[in-house]
Amino acid sequence: MKTHSRTKSVLKWLNHYLIFFLLVAFVISCCTMLFASTLRDSLGVTFTDANISAAAKITFWNVVLLSFIFTVIDTVRRKLTVERPVKRITDAADKIIKGDYSVRVKHQGKFGADETFNRVIDCFNKMAEELGSVETLRTDFVANVSHEMKTPLSVMQNYGTLLQSPDLSEEKRLEYAKGVTDGSRRLSDMMTNILKLNRLENQQIYPSTTTFDLGEQLCECLLGYENVWENAEIEIETDIAENIRVKADAELLLLVWNNLFSNAFKFTDKGGKVSVSLTATEHHAIVKVTDTGCGMTPEVGAHIFEKFYQGDSSRSVQGNGLGLALVKRVVDIMKAEISVESAVGKGSTFTVRMRRT
Repeated sequence: MKTHSRTKSVLKWLNHYLIFFLLVAFVISCCTMLFASTLRDSLGVTFTDANISAAAKITFWNVVLLSFIFTVIDTVRRKLTVERPVKRITDAADKIIKGDYSVRVKHQGKFGADETFNRVIDCFNKMAEELGSVETLRTDFVANVSHEMKTPLSVMQNYGTLLQSPDLSEEKRLEYAKGVTDGSRRLSDMMTNILKLNRLENQQIYPSTTTFDLGEQLCECLLGYENVWENAEIEIETDIAENIRVKADAELLLLVWNNLFSNAFKFTDKGGKVSVSLTATEHHAIVKVTDTGCGMTPEVGAHIFEKFYQGDSSRSVQGNGLGLALVKRVVDIMKAEISVESAVGKGSTFTVRMRRT
């Protein structure tokens, strides 16, 4: 292998040398002929065969020497400015192929540097960084899905085992059956959300926009949680402006409100309060969902729109960390904005800002 590589390098060097030899020979021959013609016409100098033969030999060896010098200079130049950065990039690419996404390529030095290579290196480093992020997300995704599936499956398995008891009372049988049903429903909801999120991220869901009254949609969606807030004795406060119309995909937007309302009720303790408001500016409709729940730290707030992220582990049994990721993706598709303000022990406020008609 090394012998083949060495032979290839020698042939490549000879090829460069031949190119320079022909180029130098052509230039010197032209210059010599022009010089000889000028001497003959201007000064009347006559060249003998011996003079021409001697001059030809000197010219030939000059061509050989100059071609060698040019080839050496070009070889060194190519080695420093082309082959070295290319080798660094290809070596880094080999490491990425093997799964090492932490590799980065250093810029060329200022001496003899080609900015084109530095631009290529910048793109390569950015690609490596993105691939590393994707790989981390993929690994986390698989780990989190496995964990989230394991929990309801374990619950269903335990309740299923208990249901096999021969002396089970009717009350216990219904309780255990409900546990199996709840576990299967949670598993089904998680799979549904994963599929929705995957379709949204791969742009397989195309918004079907219509113009509708946003206030009416919010009220209808909120009323769907009437049993939830009544059972938890949560106070509801609404301030919804009338005749605020938006042009959006109503079905996708319903995902946003369902997830925001669900989270508000989930993290608000018994006797707390959830507020929903809709206001408008000249060009935008602004929806705010506020709760008096446990709240969150700024560190948690910075990650809540990531898939499977759950800031409050004590509440993790109630969700799978996909709801707000869905919300963020839908909001992005709608070219709207979402933000959150929160303080530990004081609750959270989610604000969605979108264009109105």
